[in-house]
Amino acid sequence: MRHPYLKHLLEDISKAHRILSDLEIERPKMEEDNFEALERWLYEDPPNTFGDYCGLKVEDFPPSEQLSDEDMKTVCKAFKKMMYSWNLDIDLPAKLPISIAYTMTVDTLNQKTAIVNEGFMTFDYCSGSPEGCAFKAYCPCIDRIKDIPEDMDLDNDNVDLPY
Repeated sequence: MRHPYLKHLLEDISKAHRILSDLEIERPKMEEDNFEALERWLYEDPPNTFGDYCGLKVEDFPPSEQLSDEDMKTVCKAFKKMMYSWNLDIDLPAKLPISIAYTMTVDTLNQKTAIVNEGFMTFDYCSGSPEGCAFKAYCPCIDRIKDIPEDMDLDNDNVDLPY
């Protein structure tokens, strides 16, 4: 049975899609302007959260315990489509349970991000190491580390890793 709020939530997500006006579409810039923008992007934290841009709040979303797996999949699919309109994506392991994927997807609303008109920004929670990873037992790095021979000297910079 579908959560009674799901219809309204999907409508809100649909309304949060980015619609570019002619004024927002970037015109070609002088090379100096591009370097200034790149330096700001590299050295300054973004001032706004994704929620600031799209208008949604984490509080608008029911906790995962109140939704069925099917409802969470439906919300995540609609949410990712909306993110795509903002040139944003989220990188989650395929084996991640839907309740965790749903929670992490919704939490992107609290994350500071830059909005770009070309290319994509990705919310990537992987640190490259299973130790302290946000994905815990579902960290995709666990399988990669299993492929490293136990006798391999990882402190040697001249060693080629098996992946």
